[in-house]
Amino acid sequence: MLTRRIIACLDVRDGRVVKGVQFVDLVDAGDPAALAHRHAQEGADEIVLLDITATHEGRATLLDTVRRTAQSLFVPFTVGGGIRTAADAEAVFEAGADKVSINSAALADPDLIGQIGASFGAQAVIVAIDARRDVNASDPVRNARVFTHGGRKDAARTAVEWAREAESRGAGEILLTSMDSDGTRAGFDCELTAAVSSAVRIPVIASGGAGTVGHFADVFGAGKADAALAASIFHFGVSSARSLKQKLAQLGIPVRLPC
Repeated sequence: MLTRRIIACLDVRDGRVVKGVQFVDLVDAGDPAALAHRHAQEGADEIVLLDITATHEGRATLLDTVRRTAQSLFVPFTVGGGIRTAADAEAVFEAGADKVSINSAALADPDLIGQIGASFGAQAVIVAIDARRDVNASDPVRNARVFTHGGRKDAARTAVEWAREAESRGAGEILLTSMDSDGTRAGFDCELTAAVSSAVRIPVIASGGAGTVGHFADVFGAGKADAALAASIFHFGVSSARSLKQKLAQLGIPVRLPC
């Protein structure tokens, strides 16, 4: 069985890490470089930094923040937000990222996925999907809607169909965030994650709703996720990645235990 990854996420606004519930009511969580270093030391397999207002504000990623955060890391580092062209991606890689996450720009120009992959490899391209269940659909899960610009705009696509297209265009991974579960600590949307995971062959990272060890066990099992991402439980001391992994290992879930 493949080792499951635990990923710590840093949502950054104005150079500071913030966290909210369902993409709103953001509160300050600290300095990105300091938090990234702490989470890596505590056993996180990877760090993801998302400049969450870059696209909405029509600007590029805050490269100074990326550089400062990358200097303190010894685990894979993904950066997203404000990456609209292959040149933007190159600048982020040069600032210290190992992977890039693209969302709104990939929907606007799906060819961007292959363009970045051609230069840096498919493994370095993550397509992020922010999705919300469609309560008016006959199947709210399989018809979950994709949103862009930090959850502000309906992309008129379903998560399942867009994940399939992203894979066909060369994405190396899918970062799937349930907007309904985000920040609630009530559990990942395992049904949505399983629907997307079953539709593609590339790894799917589950995001949104992490609160307990059981939630991670559920998304790795019923949700069929290859990795799980969390933010607030790490930032605010609910759990460390090390403690989480030790408990998951006791449940028989294959994780890489930190030294």
